[in-house]
Amino acid sequence: MSSFSPLPSLIPGPVAAQEAGVAPATIRKWVQLGRLTAAGKAGRAQLFRLEDVFAAERAASRRLPVGA
Repeated sequence: MSSFSPLPSLIPGPVAAQEAGVAPATIRKWVQLGRLTAAGKAGRAQLFRLEDVFAAERAASRRLPVGA
């Protein structure tokens, strides 16, 4: 039996935004508000785990007022 566990892929903010269906500015805002944390950096670019981005997106959608 193998104990291999693949490391999670890290993606840059614009790709994270595209995957979550939001604008790149939304990703930056979530980071500023503490709703999303970068998991790494590549130069100046912040890198995110896709599962963290989806969790932030789900949390943001629960915060929307009814009818928004």
